[in-house]
Amino acid sequence: MTPQRTDPTSECTLADIESARTTLAQIAVVTPMEESRWLSALVGGRVDLKCENLQRTGSFKIRGAYVRISRLTPEERAHGVVAASAGNHAQGVALAATTLGIKSTVFMPEGAPIPKEKATRAYGADVVFHGRYLEDALVAARAFAAETGATLIHPFDHVDIVAGQGTAGLEILEQAPDVRTVLVPTGGGGLLAGIAIAIKAKRPDVTIIGVQAEGAAAFPDSLRDGAPVPLTSMKTMADGIAVGCPGEITFAAVRDHVDEIVTVSEESLSRALLALVERAKMVVEPAGAAAVAAMLDDPTRWATPAVAVLSGGNIDPLLLGKVIRHGLASAGRYLYLRVCIPDAPGGLASLLTQVSEAGANVLEVAHERISASLDLDEVEVSLQLETRGEPHAEQVKARLREHGYRVYE
Repeated sequence: MTPQRTDPTSECTLADIESARTTLAQIAVVTPMEESRWLSALVGGRVDLKCENLQRTGSFKIRGAYVRISRLTPEERAHGVVAASAGNHAQGVALAATTLGIKSTVFMPEGAPIPKEKATRAYGADVVFHGRYLEDALVAARAFAAETGATLIHPFDHVDIVAGQGTAGLEILEQAPDVRTVLVPTGGGGLLAGIAIAIKAKRPDVTIIGVQAEGAAAFPDSLRDGAPVPLTSMKTMADGIAVGCPGEITFAAVRDHVDEIVTVSEESLSRALLALVERAKMVVEPAGAAAVAAMLDDPTRWATPAVAVLSGGNIDPLLLGKVIRHGLASAGRYLYLRVCIPDAPGGLASLLTQVSEAGANVLEVAHERISASLDLDEVEVSLQLETRGEPHAEQVKARLREHGYRVYE
């Protein structure tokens, strides 16, 4: 059977997405839609989580990658495929190519998460590290394609990729037919574009929100200037959405079909990831938590019923530990204080008694005896405490001050 061909520069349509769904019928899973009671209570209306972190390869990327690769001609398949990715697209391309019996090579930026690299190799791809950012790896992938004849599988800027990702939008409408707001983690815009095209074609009244990390937010400036504008630098732990410039196809789709782009801080991403682990029992990567982070930043802003897309769950366990600790600190669960106490026997014991009676748990204690800000008979004690959250942390500080301690944060 001759593969279905598409014009890679054409606009993705609902018909393209519906065709892609047929292509993916035996490949991608229909991921669960889980109600989040804790988010619903916070927002004041029903909130559901679209769990693409439970998709094959741990993210939505298999949808677009398989659709794109499945439509290659026999001649193109013989030359193999090449991709550039920080990890999720890499795994999608590797699995899709291996499933179809095609050789794949993936260029990853230096510092890509180790579990994503290992998974990509396990799915059958050759992995080459190149450059600091995804854009650097993409340059190398294009050069490899020109040299070998391999077909470049772009991570987002191709109509087949957008159509494949858009199948998640069809599922959202079927699983949450009364939805009013959909929030989508956004990097290059493939997932956002596909979901927006699918949903707006059937339900133009639904508000579509793209969520980017503050340190890698290329869409706001691009939309303002009317064309894709590359960032000069990026810094975010959300490697899955760390894309320095929108694609031509995704930019046009986002401009025409998406209602708003919002950004979230690293602290918000940490809090969201922690909350998803604690409350929803969902392991997601920082990029996958972006939609929930936007909800936590401004809970009353979103019309409900709402859907937050969890775009991926491929996180390095070491990073997960760091992010959880950062999230605990951002949520006020860790409290760092400097307290001046008398340099006399029992001074530290009295301080720790007050901390204990305030209900805080002491994690670390350090003394500082030499400081221009201290009197001769004083010692500064640095405390790292575990609390039950921001209100409790404020109670601890207030109690210490009430008992005459000078407290600094």
